[in-house]
Amino acid sequence: MPQQYVYVTTHMHVEGPIPGPHSLLTLASAAHRADGSLIATFTTNVAELPGATIHPVALSSWRGRAEDWLATRRAPRPPAAATADYARWVDDLAAPAVFVADQDGQDHVYLYWYLQRFVGSWPFVAAGSRAAVPGMLPAAAVCPLRRCRPAAHQQVAA
Repeated sequence: MPQQYVYVTTHMHVEGPIPGPHSLLTLASAAHRADGSLIATFTTNVAELPGATIHPVALSSWRGRAEDWLATRRAPRPPAAATADYARWVDDLAAPAVFVADQDGQDHVYLYWYLQRFVGSWPFVAAGSRAAVPGMLPAAAVCPLRRCRPAAHQQVAA
């Protein structure tokens, strides 16, 4: 019998182009079976890293989305706790997890850095592109930010 996998799409909001000098603010993931059916979701706000700053380009973008910025700052969890819970969530999925990345996103860089920094491991057995599993709900659909919702509904309908 062929190996069964769970496919995890991820959507996040950040303060800049790279982790460390800039922080991860919101992390949302959706886990799917190979047929695209949704298994589980994970969403958390993450507290800013000590000493991190917001990049000027990100600041300009967030200024036009004050409501979304405030949503990312509601009940933020310490980075170590949020990342450990995320790794546990991935480990507890029904089968080995494949990280599914959007080709133009920086999600992989941020998530890899945070997991290595705060957990010391990468819980995924492989990585792939969204094209590999048709019918998956975009992770933006589970994002708590208002700006994400309309785009997510358009992607689901397409």
